[in-house]
This record gives sequence, C-alpha cells and structure tokens, in this order.
Amino acid sequence: MQDWHGWIIAALLLFIAEMFVPGFWLACVAIGSLLAGIVALLPIGLPLQVVTFAVTTLASFVGVRPFLVRHFQLGQDTGLRTNVDALLGKTGLVSERIDPATKKGRVIVDGEDWRGATTDNTALEPGTRVMVIQVDGTTLMVEKEG
Repeated sequence: MQDWHGWIIAALLLFIAEMFVPGFWLACVAIGSLLAGIVALLPIGLPLQVVTFAVTTLASFVGVRPFLVRHFQLGQDTGLRTNVDALLGKTGLVSERIDPATKKGRVIVDGEDWRGATTDNTALEPGTRVMVIQVDGTTLMVEKEG
C-alpha cells in the first residue's frame, strides 16, 4: 500500500466519523488528510506529507471550521422556545377562579389546563383573559391582559 492510500482512507473514515460527532473537528483533520494524500501522489517523502497534513489541518481549523459553525449555527441560540418556556407571553382564559388567599385557580393556555396564580395577588374570575408572565413548576404566573 502506498502512502497516498493511507491518507485518503484516513480522510474518508474521518469524514464518515464527522457525521456522528458535532462540531466539525474531525472534518478539519479529514481535510488535512485529504490534502496530504494528494501531495503524496507527487514523488516526495513522508516528512513533507506530514507537514502538509499539519498545515492544512490548522488552516481548516482557522478558516473552514468557523464558516461551517456559523453556517450551521452550532451552539447558538436559535430563539426557538420549547416546553414551558414557549408559554411565556401567551394569552389564555381563567377557567377556575384564581384566589390569592388559597393559591388555587386554573388557566387554559393553548387548549391545555394549567394551575394558575397571579403575580400581583389579585383575584381573577373565570373568563378573564390573562397573559403568562412566568412559569413556576407547574403553575403559570399570570396577569390580567389589558
């Protein structure tokens, strides 16, 4: 087996492994292996192949990886709220009187029935439109809309 075979096989295996590991770290090493494999096709020795591998791997860490991370937005907040965080700012209806004295009450938001409480300790009657201000466990903290 010639040197370029090893470099190209390593590059292919690294590109395949990149599919299972986030962050584009292995892709940068695969780029270095690929270019070292191309250089190995020339009649030069192993030391120059290793230097080519090292230089192109570092260059891809500096140049290619930031572009890919930015393009695919890895590790960045996309602004998409999920689970109970998605309820913040939504409006709903009081379905059972919210009484600050007993800390009992029910609110329907997006068709789901939740325990409700007011942030300002005021009583709210059924049918009152409210807005979700925060989520405290399974209780929605609400304020009267308007």
